[in-house]
Amino acid sequence: MTARSTRSKTATRTRLAAVGSLAVAGALLLTACGDQTDSGGDGSSSESGKANAAPLFSKLPKKIQDAGVVKVGTNAEYAPMEYQEGGKIVGVDPDIAAALGEKLGVTFQFTSGSFDGLITSLNSGRYDVAISSITDTPARQNGLDENGKKLGPGVDFVDYFKAGTAVYVQKGNPKKINSIEDLCGQTAAVQRGTTYEQALQKQSKSCTDGGKKKITIESFDNDTEAQTRVKSGGAVAGVNDYPVAVDLARKADGGNAFQVVGEQVDAGPFGIAVNKDNKELTSALEAAVNAIIEDGTYKKILEKWGAQSGSIDKAAVNGGK
Repeated sequence: MTARSTRSKTATRTRLAAVGSLAVAGALLLTACGDQTDSGGDGSSSESGKANAAPLFSKLPKKIQDAGVVKVGTNAEYAPMEYQEGGKIVGVDPDIAAALGEKLGVTFQFTSGSFDGLITSLNSGRYDVAISSITDTPARQNGLDENGKKLGPGVDFVDYFKAGTAVYVQKGNPKKINSIEDLCGQTAAVQRGTTYEQALQKQSKSCTDGGKKKITIESFDNDTEAQTRVKSGGAVAGVNDYPVAVDLARKADGGNAFQVVGEQVDAGPFGIAVNKDNKELTSALEAAVNAIIEDGTYKKILEKWGAQSGSIDKAAVNGGK
């Protein structure tokens, strides 16, 4: 996160970091590497060069053609978008990536790490792309923090999904929270470095500007910790991307732990983040997203995961406003 990435006004679930998914061909194995989790094969089965018959292979940079692999950074903690299950990274984003790989003739190999470090790792060359429900915002495009301070070169986004911010509470809603505006004077939990953390900060300022008490924002390194805080009653609510919050409410403790309140707000695009110097890869990914939309694969993936609300009609580059 992001939403989910930096899960800005377009601070939707959007795991959005202020600065700034699947099953791929073959078995996806998770191996520990520090605090990182890798998922994917070695790409050795991918064809390269002129022998590759995939329709969009020729659009890829030669380096990726030769490798047969697109290295992907993610934060696999956001079911149904990307999460770990049975030794694999699964979800909407991994399935979309696998479909893109079919069009491009390469394997998308996922590595899971901290959300707030994804863009930095992308720009350092560790990953070719970041796919992690990252909200496409102008700040992230330009490498700015929430105060407009320049922190890095920024990234380009290939937009493939849309989602907004949602508030979830304990089942039964004991504190009668019906919207983010009801959190004035309350404690809310959120993952650090996401756009929904920014949404809480923005709302807290609105609370104090209106003569009400600020929101006590408890930010955690991962979303699981934020969920636990809400479940225990230490925070009256959590804030997340809408599809993630809905999936959480449906599945946690058999649907008995949480509920989503109110409507999603500030819906914005999720994008595949790409280094600004890699325009060729950005163009190839845009073409691949449009190809899976046009042939119906994209719709089937969203239906599989109950994520139809995030459907888009056409890919865009840097469409976040």
